[in-house]
Amino acid sequence: MSTVSSELPNSMPAVDEDTTSVRSSGVAIASPRRLMWLKFRRHKLAMVGMGGIALLYLVAIFNGFLSPVGPDTRSKYPYAAPNGIHWFDNGSFSPHVYGLEAKTVPGTMNRSFVKNPDEKIPVNFFVRGEPYKILFLFETNIRLFGAEEGGLVALFGTDKLGRDVYSRVLNGAVISLSIGLVGVAISFVLGAIIGGFSGYYGGWFDTLVQRIIEFILSVPTIPLWLALSAVIPQSWSPLQVYFAITVILSLEGWTGMARVVRGKLLQLRDEDFVLDAQLAGASDWRIVIVHMLPSFASFLIVQLTMAIPAMILGETALSFLGLGLRPPVVSWGVLLQDAQNVRSVLSYPWLLIPGAFVTFTVLAFSFFGDGLRDAADPYKS
Repeated sequence: MSTVSSELPNSMPAVDEDTTSVRSSGVAIASPRRLMWLKFRRHKLAMVGMGGIALLYLVAIFNGFLSPVGPDTRSKYPYAAPNGIHWFDNGSFSPHVYGLEAKTVPGTMNRSFVKNPDEKIPVNFFVRGEPYKILFLFETNIRLFGAEEGGLVALFGTDKLGRDVYSRVLNGAVISLSIGLVGVAISFVLGAIIGGFSGYYGGWFDTLVQRIIEFILSVPTIPLWLALSAVIPQSWSPLQVYFAITVILSLEGWTGMARVVRGKLLQLRDEDFVLDAQLAGASDWRIVIVHMLPSFASFLIVQLTMAIPAMILGETALSFLGLGLRPPVVSWGVLLQDAQNVRSVLSYPWLLIPGAFVTFTVLAFSFFGDGLRDAADPYKS
């Protein structure tokens, strides 16, 4: 444990806290956790990434409250452009949206909807709408905002069926963000156990595990995902497909974690605390799980953080190709299926907004992971 010395008056009493303690000897002792946090918060981009991740998961939890309508609610305005809220009317605070009128675009003969400034529909806050559940447990029907009857609040426009893209993006965050956590959890368990015992035992078992890992890594990722996704029965429920996709993404993700854990345990298996545990009669399982893995927990946390965006991108890619999650499930990858051709993107560019959320999420996790990686060794300057 590192110590940070400072000149303190002899009369200063000893103070004991969770992270830092001041001894009567005049030495301030900072715990490794405290040192790690002090170094992490100096990384500005990491702090931004942590704030972005917290915001994303709060949005996912309270997506029903933040959405004006449900993700599957249809309107009579398909492919309507974003229709934001106007806050003032003739100098007074009066939130409203304009009514929409159908119009045919010359040349393409596509129908579009234009705003009618003469029709102003009030927007109210904390209104009652369609019921939804928070964390799949607490049911309510209170929504943050909503237009009165006949109005449409479409902050991100609507899709081909007239569904609000903003509400669907927020609802899709639940699946896209949770699949990263669940997938990484499965990869961590597999990688830690298999890689841990591979490094601890060595010999023929280590050789066998490494050959299996090399074989899995040698298979191209996309064809592997496509082959595994193709065997999912069409009759499966959305929940079954969700867990199947999570397992598919984890089948390759554990290999990287296993190699990292193996390398660390090869360094630690001859350490004194491991020999002491063996002499005390501890089982191999206890030595690996209880003693060796926690000794580099901070490094494992960094690896987990960096693996989450890869899982999210994997789900998005599979769903975008139509081989992952399928409607009526809503995820960012499913939403991006509407933007698979150039004509749709050019005519309705707001359909790419889910992709912006994917990009923001990956960047936030990358910044956060970089900060954790730098702070994982708090004693290194």
